[in-house]
Amino acid sequence: MKPTLFLLAAGMGSRYGGLKQLDGLGPNGETIMDYSIYDAIHAGFGKLVFVIRKDFEKDFRDKIISKYEGHIPCELVFQSLDALPEGFTCPEGRTKPWGTNHAVLMGEPVIHEPFAVINCDDFYGRDSFQVMGRFLSALPEGSKNTYAMVGFRVGNTLSESGTVSRGICGTDEKRMLTSVVERTKIQRMDGEVKYMDDDDQWVATPETTPVSMNFWGFTPDYFAYSADYFRGFLADPKNMENLKSEFFIPLMVDKLIKEGTATVEVLDTTSKWFGVTYPEDRPAVVAKIKALVESGEYPDKLF
Repeated sequence: MKPTLFLLAAGMGSRYGGLKQLDGLGPNGETIMDYSIYDAIHAGFGKLVFVIRKDFEKDFRDKIISKYEGHIPCELVFQSLDALPEGFTCPEGRTKPWGTNHAVLMGEPVIHEPFAVINCDDFYGRDSFQVMGRFLSALPEGSKNTYAMVGFRVGNTLSESGTVSRGICGTDEKRMLTSVVERTKIQRMDGEVKYMDDDDQWVATPETTPVSMNFWGFTPDYFAYSADYFRGFLADPKNMENLKSEFFIPLMVDKLIKEGTATVEVLDTTSKWFGVTYPEDRPAVVAKIKALVESGEYPDKLF
């Protein structure tokens, strides 16, 4: 069974137009998402599932889904503030979505096979889809608790315009994930990659240190763990009182690893991640995509 690609696109609706996810960066106005989907199809993924806001459905079907439908089956699921387990209601005044792992939960009714999760506005590169596609396709039928994450080499993910925030991954001798520590300031300084530690000191780390760019691989059992943990998350008064609390994927993954419930293999990739972290990153991203097209990595027209 071919794996599914789940695209986190719920934040797109309200800002459609000047939105970086839909910004034409390729030679014919292609978006970053177009390149991800092209790479996924060529890496053997068999279906796309987008999580969006319900009020954006018509626009999304007309402008986005229509592009891909002749190439790969597509499904839409919806993230909303009131999509909560029985017995819970959204706190008054909350406007912020419940986070990336809540978005993943919305896919449960339509995903019954191994699946990868990505951000729709990050350029992950062909090799990253191939390593994840191979991992998910090789899983025996009915596999459980055997997950993966594409570990990008930190030196391949930096911005030339300022510091970036990255989840630095700890691994064991089998390249299994042991921890993800969010470092909010990472940059190349004097030819070395450095991050600011908890004591505000700059610490050097190897160029090849794996970092999480939110490219995960799961089997469908992940949904049940997430639903159970989300109920616990909502039952904690501090998460309900904090109108900006979020249920993130790394939070769930960290819990499963620490409990010994699941393993997460960190897949190495030669792909260079890039995205528009700062407005001044845009010209460099356009130039990088242009170079990839000119080198033959991508055709002039994707779809």
